[in-house]
Amino acid sequence: MFNIGDKVCHPKHGAGIIEDIEQKEIFGEKQAFYVIHIPLSRMQLTVSTNKAEELGIRVVKNEKEMEGMVGILKGVTTSMSENWSKRYKQNIEKITSGDILEVAQTVKNLYVKDAAKGLSSIEKKLLNNGKQILVSEMILSGNIEKENAEEMVESALLQNEK
Repeated sequence: MFNIGDKVCHPKHGAGIIEDIEQKEIFGEKQAFYVIHIPLSRMQLTVSTNKAEELGIRVVKNEKEMEGMVGILKGVTTSMSENWSKRYKQNIEKITSGDILEVAQTVKNLYVKDAAKGLSSIEKKLLNNGKQILVSEMILSGNIEKENAEEMVESALLQNEK
């Protein structure tokens, strides 16, 4: 269970801070809900405390763990399916998995593919969503500004370790 003030990551929306834990009555039954503020998108989510784990909500990674993510962005690409619909489905699953390393690898792969051949508009949107998830978590894990986090992601993507 999380507490007010905890920094958490929602697999589809990125990192945020639990601002409140509200009690609501639904169908005559009292239930607790996390109120999560996602600063990067200025979004507020309400998530049942009973469903948080099932949804993949987790604690934001620490700075050391984020270094591993940056290492993946600097690293080499992995293979992706040539079949567009299969590749898209796999990439959606990885980006919404909640695993920051899977998100980073998918962002790296899409970034390299975009530079080489270009991406469809829907894959570009997926690339941008993945970047935003990474940036949002970097902001909260290292208490850094949005611009610095975006610069770190872009800089890492431009590098390619052999």
